[in-house]
Amino acid sequence: MKKSKIKNQKSKLSIFIPLFFGFCILFLSGCADRDRMYRESREVMYTICTITVVSNSEVKAREAIEAGFARIKKLERTLNFFSPESEITAINRASGIRPVKVSRETLGVIEKAVEVAEYTAGAFDPTVGPLIKLWDFSKQTSGSSLPPSEEIEKALKLVDYKKIKIDIPVSEIFLEKKGMELDLGGIAKGYAADAAIEAIKARGIKAALVAIAGDIKGFGLRPDKKPWRVGVQNPRQSENRSNIDGEDIFASLYLKDMAVSTSGDYQRFFIKGGKRYHHILDPRAGYSTSDIISVSVIAPHGFIADGLSTGIFVIGIEEGIKLLESMGFDGIIVDSSKKVFITKSLEGKIKIEKNI
Repeated sequence: MKKSKIKNQKSKLSIFIPLFFGFCILFLSGCADRDRMYRESREVMYTICTITVVSNSEVKAREAIEAGFARIKKLERTLNFFSPESEITAINRASGIRPVKVSRETLGVIEKAVEVAEYTAGAFDPTVGPLIKLWDFSKQTSGSSLPPSEEIEKALKLVDYKKIKIDIPVSEIFLEKKGMELDLGGIAKGYAADAAIEAIKARGIKAALVAIAGDIKGFGLRPDKKPWRVGVQNPRQSENRSNIDGEDIFASLYLKDMAVSTSGDYQRFFIKGGKRYHHILDPRAGYSTSDIISVSVIAPHGFIADGLSTGIFVIGIEEGIKLLESMGFDGIIVDSSKKVFITKSLEGKIKIEKNI
């Protein structure tokens, strides 16, 4: 297994910050010395992002928070699948026609997406764009319809990450087949969390946590000298939520100098004929096929945690746990019967707060 590259993507101080899509950040009270936690939440990448920094200066803290949000906003402009002005859209428009020159950063993110695709043998595939466009997950009711099977079959012929040609010396990307489309939604938020943390570090901040929905990256220690504590959202939230600030979590763990990402079938879905169809599509089948309802991956970098949580959702529990353990990463998987599976090295490091 080759080593992960370092550069480089289903809301998420007082005492608590709720994370609406995958994680909630849990804080214990107490400060040491003059250090304090400063926090701000904004809407970016179609979700809520919360940046928390530890500093003994409010001015420096606010400057670092602004730097973090600026990095995320820049990535939002360049990597947006739905924006007509993004570099990703420019690549997609030229598929099968010509290579497109892109920024070094966009090139690097695409390299990382291909890297994760290789790890998962295509279960995560950044060329899933043609399939994504067929599905409408804006309605969580039976009013949504399934794409015609012939349209799915047609789109499947355009999904193949091996047809992404990356020319590093000239910073160009070429999709070999006309109609192919990159969608980096399965890795962009994790990468953005990585990038925001680096921007914050450059401002001299000693500890911070960036949470973009269910994609979280942290470094350093809180003012009480303890690691950041995060909670894994219950994928089947009850109406009577039993946790602080109304967030329904079922497990918690400590996070230090690591990233964590959660993918779940509860984020974008609709019910049809008694079956739940969700946005984590199997790029080999064209629709959601998994018996899994939630995957959380803990890894050194947000981009790989984000991509692997998507890929493992597709490849299944047994192969997913095996893959994570072979890479030295940790994970939490919940199946449709609400049974929880964890990697061996996570035993004793995770606290089950309640049954799902």
